[in-house]
Amino acid sequence: MANRVYSRCVTTEATDEEPPAAWLRGVIELAAAAVLAEGDRHGYAVAQRLNEAGFGRLRGGVLYPVLARLESEGVLSSTWAAGEGGPGRKVYTLTADGERWLASQNARWGRFAARMDQLLSSTVEEGRTR
Repeated sequence: MANRVYSRCVTTEATDEEPPAAWLRGVIELAAAAVLAEGDRHGYAVAQRLNEAGFGRLRGGVLYPVLARLESEGVLSSTWAAGEGGPGRKVYTLTADGERWLASQNARWGRFAARMDQLLSSTVEEGRTR
């Protein structure tokens, strides 16, 4: 049975399939940029896509400051789009600088993940887990 986990970042069912909230806080910028590399989206659609990808339901109070920070750093740009029967929405786009940043971060992530995998694999193989 899954336990519900509440953090300042996400609300999710805690299972072995989902990353801990502390990990999410460390990768939310990269994950949001990766979602926007798939195409332009408003903030709620970014949150939905991250949820579909297994990151849990991100709270707006976490995601929107991240999007604003990425925009202020030139990784993203935004425009206002008219809402369908409701208020307008801010639509985010990955900029050319953002594409370069994402490619760089992707390479760094690959190296980091390989080091973690090597460390964890060697620990388990050597029977040093308790």
